[in-house]
Amino acid sequence: MHRPSVRQLQLRQSLAVWRSYHDESFGFRKPRAFTLPDYCPTQLQNRVENAPLLRYVDSLRMHGHRAARIDPLDLLQRDDVDALDPKRYGLVDGSKTYDVNGILWTKRVGEAPDNAEHWTLRDITNHLRTIYVGRIAYEYMHSPSKTERLWFSHMLEARTPPLPDARQKKRVHELLAQSETFDQFLQLKFPNLKRYGLEGGESMIPALDALFSVAARAGVQHIILAMPHRGRLNLLAGLLQMSPTSLFHKIKGGYEIPEELGAVGDVISHLVASPTLTYDGADVKVSLLPNPSHLEAVSPVALGKTRAKQYSLLNTSPEDCMLGDKAMCVQLHGDASFTGQGVVMETLGLSNLPHFTSGGSVHIVVNIGYTTPASSARSSLYCSDIGKMINAPVLHVNGDYPEDVARAIDVAFQYRHHFRKDVIIDLLVYRRWGHNELDEPAFTQPLMYEKIRSRKSVPALYEERLISDDVITSAHAQAVRDAARSRLDVELAQADTYTPTATTMLQGQWKGIVWPADKKAERNPATGVAREVLEGVGRASVMVPSGFEIHPRLQRHVKHRLQTIEKGTGLDWATAEAMAFGSLMLEGCDVRISGQDVGRGTFSQRHAMLVDQKTESVVVPLNAELGSQGKLELANSSLSELAVLGFEYGLSWEKPNMLPIWEAQFGDFFNGAQVIIDTFISSAETKWLKQSGIVLLLPHGLDGAGPEHSSSRLERMLQLTDDRFEPIGERHINVNMHVAFPTTPAQYFHVLRRQIKRNFRKPLIVAAPKGLLRLPAASSSLSDLEGSCTFQPVLRDPLVEARIAERVVLVSGKLYYDLVKERDARGLGQRVALVRIEELCPFPFEELREVLGGATAGEVFWVQEEPRNQGAWPHVALRVGHILEKPVVYHGRHGGAVPAPGVGKLYRAQQEVVIKGAFEGLGS
Repeated sequence: MHRPSVRQLQLRQSLAVWRSYHDESFGFRKPRAFTLPDYCPTQLQNRVENAPLLRYVDSLRMHGHRAARIDPLDLLQRDDVDALDPKRYGLVDGSKTYDVNGILWTKRVGEAPDNAEHWTLRDITNHLRTIYVGRIAYEYMHSPSKTERLWFSHMLEARTPPLPDARQKKRVHELLAQSETFDQFLQLKFPNLKRYGLEGGESMIPALDALFSVAARAGVQHIILAMPHRGRLNLLAGLLQMSPTSLFHKIKGGYEIPEELGAVGDVISHLVASPTLTYDGADVKVSLLPNPSHLEAVSPVALGKTRAKQYSLLNTSPEDCMLGDKAMCVQLHGDASFTGQGVVMETLGLSNLPHFTSGGSVHIVVNIGYTTPASSARSSLYCSDIGKMINAPVLHVNGDYPEDVARAIDVAFQYRHHFRKDVIIDLLVYRRWGHNELDEPAFTQPLMYEKIRSRKSVPALYEERLISDDVITSAHAQAVRDAARSRLDVELAQADTYTPTATTMLQGQWKGIVWPADKKAERNPATGVAREVLEGVGRASVMVPSGFEIHPRLQRHVKHRLQTIEKGTGLDWATAEAMAFGSLMLEGCDVRISGQDVGRGTFSQRHAMLVDQKTESVVVPLNAELGSQGKLELANSSLSELAVLGFEYGLSWEKPNMLPIWEAQFGDFFNGAQVIIDTFISSAETKWLKQSGIVLLLPHGLDGAGPEHSSSRLERMLQLTDDRFEPIGERHINVNMHVAFPTTPAQYFHVLRRQIKRNFRKPLIVAAPKGLLRLPAASSSLSDLEGSCTFQPVLRDPLVEARIAERVVLVSGKLYYDLVKERDARGLGQRVALVRIEELCPFPFEELREVLGGATAGEVFWVQEEPRNQGAWPHVALRVGHILEKPVVYHGRHGGAVPAPGVGKLYRAQQEVVIKGAFEGLGS
């Protein structure tokens, strides 16, 4: 027998320790391990002796979905599946008996008795075809986990599922009838409304009802729900208990939020509700999230919010409360968007990562058939095939049969409950109308819509079955519809006098947070920290445990930090950041920073986690040494921008007392997440009254690195702001997000702490440094971080007052230090004032006017290294002009198609022109 070497054993042990940080990180607990017993010797022997039968049974499990009756329109192109023919395996006598022990699972999950059990081939075929070639089709044999495959086989084959009782059937009928009545009511009263109705897909409602019910009874307390527009109004006004009056008020052109808050609202297909539903005495709160029209962009946001919800529950729950026990993410999708939107793949890729998992999501694809036929819309057999990248099981179910839909939901939830992994339900339905009710789908799909318009609706078909089975009477069925219609009539009559409220806006963890435009908003709170705290945090941040061997090059990092703390000067960027994090943690605030390589930092500057060079064990010194209530989570993320930023944004919606940071490797790389910035970060407050304290660190600055490693696209961020153009009104205004370009570690320290010390939350975009991270000139002192010090939107020149200088150069970012160097070389220290604008939005009109001293005697330049059509110039030009009585002279690169050249020689020549040109005409 081969024995592992001592080195192999050490490597295995070190890898286990390395994983321990990530797999047992703050906010994560490993799910309970669920295993099934392996085959016993008798079963293994029987599988060998009856190998043809084993191959046949496994083929039914693997290929049965290809012949299942899952399409309500029967339009799927289904070829004969030869693999399902027992004759292909030499099995020809239907009356012949076989021992199915270890081949067919006739006992419940967890029961695996070792005894012979004989079935005829005919009985085996009938039993398995009923399960795998019916109205539910299962795909689970692709899973690499033997336990998961066995679990499904046990769950599906061991028993005939119990039929719903009369009460359950009446519940399903009521939901379907109310759903159909609602859509018909809207069509009658608002015939020109694009309502994205649920006709044809009504089974979505009892599907969600069944999911909420089984989850509540299993102890789930919170469900975070994300969905696109299809059927949203139907779900809101029905199962989610939103007031139809408020909905009708919105349809008629009214506000869904109080007008005095100054928000603009959103379209009806993005409305929300958060009811607490009760099932058999068990409560579950369902929170439907607002979403943009980018159909799947809300999916990672929901995942992040669920994760943050779980943080809070884990902090207050017993140790045996595992991730996913109390909070669950449910994501609804359209078939076309599930296949076509890349964010789906990115979000699925996060689902099992320890820093991102929320304990398994339930995905329901409302498969309505897209306007583009499947042959042109995807390259896979099913829209759900994307889920196989994470080996997620898929349950396809025919939406014409609501009871089968409920069965599929139950199996899916039980899987998620056992394994804490994602599961997909492909709910095959159809769309009675076009993409919206004003479309004519027969233009492009005439045969499909000829079939749709000739068939009865799903609610009508189910109603007929129940009447035929004497579960309900025709009179009862009509009474349900009449009651639903009467209620809608009453609600519609009240719509014109409806007044919206925002009573649920700042409750729960958001209690104590105020609306940003409120007079109580503290916009510039004290952010300084006592020196002894700063020193303690700084030392703790590089504390190396005894016997822990760090990389030799990090010895210098540790030594330098301790020396600067001892001197109280020369603090670099990473040290100030660690002090900001640690001081917030001591005040009870959690800090989370995610992105690629954030533990060490893209530029090897952070080193917030240390790795033992012999064992690869990991320590986060701030967590290990501070003993603080707040924790630091360093989430080295997958190579994703869109989903990861959406995830972090979702966290920020749930936990206002967390500092959530997403750091791009280079500022340019945020553009892969532009949808999140456009539709959530910059606009959620004014659309949905949703505050967020998310911080984006976007390394920025031209340094010869070429077009895609230079720019955080400041111009885009600033263009997205609703900053005022002139200095009118109050000194402080409520802008949608803040954009800062700090040039010192102290400024960075204060702007981070300000995010939490304010009594409101606001997104913060930081044009973060690259070359300044270790630049001695760009260092700070402890005195800059303590006492009454705060973030300064404008930094005056320390050598000369702007009002008496011959020339004032306004600048942001690292270029300042290049200009200082050139000015010193020319001996112009008393003639040129270099004024730094550190916060570009909200634009610091008052602070800049104060520094300039009321229109200077000399010229005023704006100097930047970015091309003229980029950077801050498009934002500052008009605004600075409102402060001065003279024009502001632009100096910098000409307009360009890219942020920076990729040729080093050209970059250096352009940069020299920018720097020297700031002092042209002044001599030397």
